[in-house]
Amino acid sequence: MRVILHVDLDAFYPSVETREHPELKGKPVVVGADPKGGTGRGVVSSASYEARKFGIRSAMPISRAWRLCPDCIYLRPHFDLYVPASNVVMAILKSHADKFEQGGIDEAYLDISNKVKDFDEAKKFAKCLMEEVLDKERLTCSIGVGPNKLIAKIASDYKKPYGLTVVKPDEVRDFLFPMKVGKIPGVGQKTEQALRELNIETIRDLASLAPDKLTRLFGVWGKRLHDEANGIDSSEVIEGYETKS
Repeated sequence: MRVILHVDLDAFYPSVETREHPELKGKPVVVGADPKGGTGRGVVSSASYEARKFGIRSAMPISRAWRLCPDCIYLRPHFDLYVPASNVVMAILKSHADKFEQGGIDEAYLDISNKVKDFDEAKKFAKCLMEEVLDKERLTCSIGVGPNKLIAKIASDYKKPYGLTVVKPDEVRDFLFPMKVGKIPGVGQKTEQALRELNIETIRDLASLAPDKLTRLFGVWGKRLHDEANGIDSSEVIEGYETKS
């Protein structure tokens, strides 16, 4: 039995800014390029959940974010704050894992297969992790618990912020099948549009399609798509992380 956790820090950049500047609490905060009154170039790096209520999302042009909410608080990134905060959180997570893989400045996979006896115990384990990060760093995270990395990652995004979702092996298909295909990591707008043209909108639709048809359409990626739609992922938690810009 494999038990994998995916830990995702909630709206990490704005959360660190709010931790350092409590007066920002409860306000819509956007971290990214300078909007320059709606004429700025560049994109949104991250947005607080208050800002997301206006439709603002990561990677959105900053000019569009300004049009959606000119009253948001716009901040340039402060990596001198984010990197140390990330390092402390990752050290906490790593100390509790059999194997640890950092996926970015704000996310990580933990293999805890030898730490717990079942998924009920894994839920308690994950809850304690969330509380430890909050107590020590005053930052919230959401955690997905699953039998593999794919399910854990999708589950961590299921309830946010400060959410905990556990998907047991026999619950994988019931969890995945109602979701839109875009929930599968790596399925972007172009792939989603191509699938929609085949009347494939949900993961259930994708899982029921013949693997050879997907291979003809998408090459090697087609086989992987079919596996992931069925919740199959044998990739290991790999220790080691290279900082990305």
